[in-house]
Amino acid sequence: MPIHSSPRLSLGPLQYFWPRDQVLAFYRELAGSALEVIYLGETVCSKRRELRLTDWLGLGRELAESGHQVVVSTLTLLEAESELSALQRLVDNGEFLIEANDMSAVQLAKERSLPFVGGSGLNIYNHHSLTLLQQLGLYRVVLPVELGRRELVGMREALSTAGITQPEFECIAWGRLPLAYSARCFTARTQQRSKDGCEFCCLEHPEGLAVTTRDGQRALTINGIQVQSGEIQDLAPETQDLHQAGVDLLRLYPQPEVPIADVMERFIQASQGQILAKQPGRMTGYWHSEAGMLP
Repeated sequence: MPIHSSPRLSLGPLQYFWPRDQVLAFYRELAGSALEVIYLGETVCSKRRELRLTDWLGLGRELAESGHQVVVSTLTLLEAESELSALQRLVDNGEFLIEANDMSAVQLAKERSLPFVGGSGLNIYNHHSLTLLQQLGLYRVVLPVELGRRELVGMREALSTAGITQPEFECIAWGRLPLAYSARCFTARTQQRSKDGCEFCCLEHPEGLAVTTRDGQRALTINGIQVQSGEIQDLAPETQDLHQAGVDLLRLYPQPEVPIADVMERFIQASQGQILAKQPGRMTGYWHSEAGMLP
């Protein structure tokens, strides 16, 4: 079967807190895989220090030698001077592009005249915001989780009409969606602990904690200070439509309950023109400008 033109695959940063050896083994197994871009780093909580910046950079070098573009992702919510100092060291890494997930990272990149990827945490919902950030150095944007086909096409048409160069567009195509962040740690609260006294309890929940409704439906997932969708978004059956709408990269998020190799194979099959059935319990609603949890 001929290979159809399709978006490239990227791997989003690990959203969960896993032990150091597990993280290293997970990424080293991806060397030479079909992933064109691999994002590394901590985006959720600065207390998750199983790997330091030097560890992430070392891992990045290994993956870059295997032919992957490596991007280092920043925290989405900064609350302390120490976190800002850590952010400055990350931006100044001197080797890899950064994914800016808040405006502090954007400002630091601008001051250093560094190009950057705009993460979904920047909440870019229209071409005016996108144009402004392009002037600051953005060359790729990860669409906010709620934006679907209609909004993306409208944004691209507005840029084209204004004669503005199109950035690369990346869409979260697989995984639990990062919906919100809070100054409080939800996981610690479930164990009657304070955020500062959490005792790293996220390590006990490698895929987050399910939040269910009274009738037993999984509505959300809590992951430290982050709130995720309850179910996994799976846009593999929409691969050709994503490409036609102008999506350049499909972002896959690591989920411990599903091997990432199986996920990649599913998207490769879709890119080859195979018609994939929707899997039970998977979401596609946002892409169709509907409620996100709809299949």
